[in-house]
Amino acid sequence: MSDASEPVGPRGGSEGAAEPSAAGPDTSTGVTGGATGSDQAADVTADVTAGAVDAAVAGGQEGRRARVVLVDDHRMFRTGVQAEIGRTSITGVEVVGEAADVDQAVTVITTTRPEVVLLDVHLPGGGGVEVLRRCAPLMSDAESPVRFLALSVSDAAEDVIGVIRGGARGYVTKTITGTDLVDSIFRVQDGDAVFSPRLAGFVLDAFASTDAPPVDEDLDRLTQREREVLRLIARGYAYKEIAKQLFISVKTVESHVSAVLRKLQLSNRHELTRWATARRLV
Repeated sequence: MSDASEPVGPRGGSEGAAEPSAAGPDTSTGVTGGATGSDQAADVTADVTAGAVDAAVAGGQEGRRARVVLVDDHRMFRTGVQAEIGRTSITGVEVVGEAADVDQAVTVITTTRPEVVLLDVHLPGGGGVEVLRRCAPLMSDAESPVRFLALSVSDAAEDVIGVIRGGARGYVTKTITGTDLVDSIFRVQDGDAVFSPRLAGFVLDAFASTDAPPVDEDLDRLTQREREVLRLIARGYAYKEIAKQLFISVKTVESHVSAVLRKLQLSNRHELTRWATARRLV
């Protein structure tokens, strides 16, 4: 049974957390132990940690402090980010909590009240947009607002616009260096909007141009869970793999797929994959 229901509180309070099993996605919120993570998590961790030396100086942030929560369902990636930016005496960033799914994230963020949350877009339990929705009161706190910075491997239009509409102050991809990530954290803490260079123009165009409406009427018919299943189907996952990743039964996956096909008026998963690819949802 996954330990996804046991959120991490302040750092240091979860050293005895049980290790996840070798099978299925990583849902443990601890950062110690011998987790292997996925190949993708290993790749993006390598990208972030490539800036280890540069992050040691984190230009211009001397004397500053930012309390941060990491939300990502790959423990290897969280471990890499923690090792890279969490050296508080050097970077000024203190990682006060971690979470691997939506429920954990809401609990940890509510408990620790960080200045900044590094938020992955695709999470078990509803995704980053659901975390933002449930944390809306914390974002609007005039005295000490919790601010969100999306940190994702995805650069899909729907993902970027979704989290920005949900209240995130920025969106950077996991190819970011350690130095730039630390700088982005402090900029978001100050209330600035931060985007990876390649995404900045896209975001401006998406919100300003009448030719690029951010809402897809067909996609809007789907629930958040149906969108998650849609993406995974389009990426070639089998029903069993989807069930394991989303912590639902295979029968429930089949029901969601049937609902998606019916709402989008598609006949099979091949048509669904083409539909999702054309909208850059894969």
